[in-house]
Amino acid sequence: MKIFKLNNTYSIICDVKGTRTGFKHEAKLTKNGTAIDFAKVIYCNRTWEAFQYQSVIRKLLDQTKELTDKEKRYLETK
Repeated sequence: MKIFKLNNTYSIICDVKGTRTGFKHEAKLTKNGTAIDFAKVIYCNRTWEAFQYQSVIRKLLDQTKELTDKEKRYLETK
């Protein structure tokens, strides 16, 4: 498990879990410690990401309605 602290209010908690055919990355967006959104990406073999959990974090940020577009753009540059 890895926690990405976005600011004083928001964090993303990521985890990796095994599946029958490979593995998956899961990410939870939390606000003051309470989960408010969730995303997962399933892989069969391996992932080619710049850093672990990159794809699932991008998916989470794309789909969440909790953050404004301005906040999302700022967080993607971090």
